[in-house]
Amino acid sequence: MAENIHPFYKTHRAAMEAAMRDRLDLAEAMLRERAHLTGIDGIRREVMDEFEIVLTQMPYVGGAASRMSDFFMRLMGFMAVSRVLRRHGVPVPVIGEIERETYKAQLLTVSQAERLASGRQFMSPENRALLREQAAKSVTKEHQEEFPEDFVYDFVEPDTGDSFEFGINYKACGFCKLAARHGDKDILPNICGLDFVAYAARGIRLERTQTLAGGASHCDFRFSRLVADATAGR
Repeated sequence: MAENIHPFYKTHRAAMEAAMRDRLDLAEAMLRERAHLTGIDGIRREVMDEFEIVLTQMPYVGGAASRMSDFFMRLMGFMAVSRVLRRHGVPVPVIGEIERETYKAQLLTVSQAERLASGRQFMSPENRALLREQAAKSVTKEHQEEFPEDFVYDFVEPDTGDSFEFGINYKACGFCKLAARHGDKDILPNICGLDFVAYAARGIRLERTQTLAGGASHCDFRFSRLVADATAGR
């Protein structure tokens, strides 16, 4: 099966597998207490086996040249967790709670100073310029033909009176495409919920009122700095 993994993901495979093992360590108590599962060692093996399958399903969207490659590498492992827990009869909302809390715990193993520095970089003028550039490329016919499984999105500038600093409207989602292809639509909202955890850990407020996974025409991400980041970590 390993030969079906894209070469780009092969180079990051060891790091992704290590992150998965860390997540399972952090989730162990919740798997027992909230999911009421026994035989946790067996569950761990099932998740890692499923992750091997997920690695072969991960779409290539441009590698290091695309910011969305990092999204796939950080979050696709939760598809493996969701699939295994669903097979064991764990309700989807409970799966979502376990994944969000596990992801938060994992993110908080990084120092606050490092996390907030990453958040400031994301909100920086330089990164906004990159987002504008990649958003403009994502909507082109050439890019969509080369990377049909990629995200398609627009950069959103705030109007007068808006409280956010900038936004992104995702008009097509790589996770939605993959979930539709592999029968994972029911667990997709759990992946969407991880966005709030990831941005909050970096001192960023994410506001979102709708998602493609929920049947909307686009996902409306709006970003601003959390007040707590005004002095923290400086």
